[in-house]
Amino acid sequence: MPVEKNKEYVVEIIDNGFEGEGIAKIEGFTIFIPNAIKGEKIKILIVKVLKSHAFGKALEIIKPSIYRIVTDCKTYKRCGGCDLRHVKYEETLKMKQNAVQSLVNKTLKNKVEVEETIGMENPLFYRNKAQYPVGVDKEKNPIIGVFANRTHEIIPIEECLIQNKESQKLAKFVLEFIKENKISVYDENSKKGLVRHIVTKVGLKSNEVMLIIVINGKEIPKEDELVKQVLEKFPNVKSIVKNINTKNTNVIMGKENINLYGNGYTEDVLGDYIFKISPLSFYQVNPSQAEKLYNIGVEVAEISKDDVVFDLYCGIGTISLFMAKYAKKVYGIEIVEEAIKDAKENAKLNKVDNTEFIAGDVEVVLDDLINNKNVIPDVIMVDPPRKGLDNKSIENILKVKPKKMIYISCNPATLVRDLAKLEEKYEIKMIRPVDMFPFSKHIECCTLLCLK
Repeated sequence: MPVEKNKEYVVEIIDNGFEGEGIAKIEGFTIFIPNAIKGEKIKILIVKVLKSHAFGKALEIIKPSIYRIVTDCKTYKRCGGCDLRHVKYEETLKMKQNAVQSLVNKTLKNKVEVEETIGMENPLFYRNKAQYPVGVDKEKNPIIGVFANRTHEIIPIEECLIQNKESQKLAKFVLEFIKENKISVYDENSKKGLVRHIVTKVGLKSNEVMLIIVINGKEIPKEDELVKQVLEKFPNVKSIVKNINTKNTNVIMGKENINLYGNGYTEDVLGDYIFKISPLSFYQVNPSQAEKLYNIGVEVAEISKDDVVFDLYCGIGTISLFMAKYAKKVYGIEIVEEAIKDAKENAKLNKVDNTEFIAGDVEVVLDDLINNKNVIPDVIMVDPPRKGLDNKSIENILKVKPKKMIYISCNPATLVRDLAKLEEKYEIKMIRPVDMFPFSKHIECCTLLCLK
């Protein structure tokens, strides 16, 4: 091994990986260094050595990149929420484009050129959903914040530069109520204590706010007083929900929701449509960028009035409704039953009558539609979780050969893996990254595939 653990080296950063980390080589041996930028000269400490590569920690930046900036967040290094906050925003867009291009070049026969990343005009305070863990500090005072990177230690945050400002004020207000009324907070070690998380959802266009308090029990002391004070201070709050989660789990929310105020959902506007958002359903955390992403997908799909469209992993039906305007019929499939209930409500709310939403595992429902009910799609839209598409779904897609497929991905590694399985039958016409999570390592892409 050309490097040893706990030894210091001076290296040149030759590239950035697809998670934003710097890449250096010593005698051809690869070293990954977080917070390093291509072109920099850095003194590093080797913290871990494996057979094929090692991990280093930056000790001193000898020659900084012209794209390095002084970070504007006090907790940036410990939090891990904004991995690229030390890089000029315009450069992060190029880094994301290059990261996807690198994966394409390594994996695909068709070396399609990845288009420029679509960024945000103002990449601050963009998240419409916040999940604040509640815990205690060293003096046992209740605190909220974010988990330190790769740990469950809560870092208190004065101001987060990517979370909605209103949601931060609301969460801090609830924390003060917890302190004043000596309400217990959950301890992960003892599994005791009441309040686990404060979750907020904000409609960026509607300005409606939903407050969800996740508890390890059934009742919050002084519930009525809490509701009264929140509504007095935050008139935009349209729904207050108590979520019951008594399990020993890392999953934030339980399955039971009890409305303390309002009808249990909030609304937002995306494109030409109004969407109902309930506590457990998925809605893109950056709606202004989601609108751009969906518009690209619908535009390149060129859906006609004779087309039957499948929308796999449809969530609350956002992109299904975007496509229904142009299609003969859209079938939306999603495993989360509450999301399908919302999707049906959203279709009704927007007077869209050519959609059908089905709750179930995408692999099973897709197989049933194609092989038992003989419903054959002309266009397939997929927006899978980070693990990408399963092999059975890919087999079914290749069996029915839709003329077009739009693949929206939140993980370029699994996107490119799946494209490699499809490229024999499909031509990859376009890969376009959209910056849904500014200053983070995460990359969202919209890809168009056309049947050869």
